[in-house]
Amino acid sequence: MIDVVYLHGFASSASSSKATWFKSRFAERGIVQRTPDFNQPDFSSLTITRMVEQVERELASMGERPVVLIGSSLGAFVAVQVARRQEEKIDRLVLLAPALDFSGNRLRDLGDRGLEEWQRTDELNVFHYGLGRMMPVRYALFEDAQKYDAMSVQLTQPVLIFQGRQDTAVDAAMVERWARARAGVELRLFDDDHQLLASLDEIWKETARFVGLDPGPTPAPSHPPAAAPRA
Repeated sequence: MIDVVYLHGFASSASSSKATWFKSRFAERGIVQRTPDFNQPDFSSLTITRMVEQVERELASMGERPVVLIGSSLGAFVAVQVARRQEEKIDRLVLLAPALDFSGNRLRDLGDRGLEEWQRTDELNVFHYGLGRMMPVRYALFEDAQKYDAMSVQLTQPVLIFQGRQDTAVDAAMVERWARARAGVELRLFDDDHQLLASLDEIWKETARFVGLDPGPTPAPSHPPAAAPRA
């Protein structure tokens, strides 16, 4: 038996569409999925360090069974950091549309003036998909993210990656390069977007195989409602 921890994406929540979908699939097999809420204690003060430490506290409260980390988007970036620090605890990783360059290129997409304004005001307003409204996040997120690097990390655990070719948030070519440069990494590409909602049936089959479970019959409906929160 395994333990599963799902890490949701940026400006999402523990009740996001994919988090809920995976939780149901694992529950059907008697496995309880834990999903830390990175919006706690509040979204505005979010940092990578806070997320990593929150996951590590979750891991410390668990038993001795092997842990599968599932990370979506920014959650995948955090999963890589946790796996590097917790090699004995983390058995394997499943990464969904992984924002592996979050600490560098993703945040720098704001441009120099955008970063300067963010630093000056200490506030960047982003749409929070979990809450359904605009929310501010502090400049500490950018400063703290510079301490972390996923592009040069070499993990000891097996990794399974799912990536959409039509993803406009995460560069599929970057993910392909990351996967090719590492042993023990399986990459599955889909003609899908960042959400990967159209590919969930195949994602479950591959995930079940990867963690040693019987995928069972194809679930119905095959994906969450379109209105459900993302990541």
